[in-house]
Amino acid sequence: MSFESLGLRAELIRAVSEKGYNTPTPIQQQAIPLILEGRDIMGGAQTGTGKTAGFTLPMLERLMSTAKEYKGRRPLRALILTPTRELAAQVAESVDTYGRHLPLKSTVVFGGVSINPQKQKLIKGVDILIATPGRLLDHVGQRSVNLSQIDILVLDEADRMLDMGFIHDIKKVLALVPKQKQTLLFSATFSDEIKKLSNELLKSPALVEVARRNTASETVNQVVHPVDKARKRELLSFLIGSNNWKQVLVFNRTKHGANRLSEQLGKDGITAAAIHGNKSQGARTKALADFKAGKVRVLVATDIAARGIDIDQLPHVVNYELPNVAEDYVHRIGRTGRAGNEGEAMSLVCVDEHKLLKDIERLIKRDIPKTIISDFEPDPSIKAEPINQGRGRQQGARKPAGKRPPSGRNNPRSNFKSRSNNQSQSRRSTGQAQQRGR
Repeated sequence: MSFESLGLRAELIRAVSEKGYNTPTPIQQQAIPLILEGRDIMGGAQTGTGKTAGFTLPMLERLMSTAKEYKGRRPLRALILTPTRELAAQVAESVDTYGRHLPLKSTVVFGGVSINPQKQKLIKGVDILIATPGRLLDHVGQRSVNLSQIDILVLDEADRMLDMGFIHDIKKVLALVPKQKQTLLFSATFSDEIKKLSNELLKSPALVEVARRNTASETVNQVVHPVDKARKRELLSFLIGSNNWKQVLVFNRTKHGANRLSEQLGKDGITAAAIHGNKSQGARTKALADFKAGKVRVLVATDIAARGIDIDQLPHVVNYELPNVAEDYVHRIGRTGRAGNEGEAMSLVCVDEHKLLKDIERLIKRDIPKTIISDFEPDPSIKAEPINQGRGRQQGARKPAGKRPPSGRNNPRSNFKSRSNNQSQSRRSTGQAQQRGR
């Protein structure tokens, strides 16, 4: 099957060809025709299989087929919501790439940067807006965006958005967009709870899944290296140095842990940078750019910041700490082995994480091979200890999705001073907004 056979116009085919793609991926083959028909979609596929183009290309086609001549400010007709800044920027780049030969205008808005330049672009008028939920609602409050003429609504990484507590913000957005619209949900993983919720958001949706849910790409070679917690950093440095790895994405559970590991690797003579929700947008952008350019060998990331990290032919992903939520493992290792390329995903697992490992293996329905590295054999006398989640929660005490923290001085949202109106004061704090990708 070719892109021409999917019913896309010549300008889109040209942009795809210039990108170097000739054959649509399975998710694109199935999703694009359905979206062109105007169907609501619930699309699931492993990360790196072309989901973004799977909704971007038909979205551009539909917007062009219904384009009109507008006098004055052009109305916003398509809205794409993402959970993190990095993913928003990545999707915006794809929209620009595939729409380069079309007269459509697009922009992206997210937190961590000045809101005023974003307002100016929105006031001039755009056809497509890519946004994180928090910053979008800020613009709504400041009346720099009008959602009343949205024809297409896309929720990218829908499971992560809802899991991160965006359900309240999403419902606010849904109240502002027309009831008659096309809604597209795309993600690498869909829990049964998310499927149930999607039934409330979508109208007779078509389910598009190119592989069994919650499975990792077959192009990723997975392995577990058992090791004592106190020797993880030493083993990581040994693996990087002895194998002469030039580009490694390392996952840590907490922001503080990511900073500390980055500093420790630097002391070992390995250039590293950390990326997480407490970093300024400028620092996050620079760290990712330096990593892509090869100026640093190791990028240490938390799960929230890692959404949207898209690097061609990234060879190595290391789980320095296993994620608290098993589904995040699929997203993590999906950073490598993208677009048909092979990749390696290693997990350094201590005795504390055996339950987390079992949860992951149960989710992906396979046992991950275990290989003990010589001189790093774990001490069998060490007993497992509860895992601190970074905010006083321990293993198994996962925060329920969508629930707000209690009011009072311990609620970081209570200290947030809105730049727009009093309503956003109760919505989220600066710290919380950064963590949630605002």
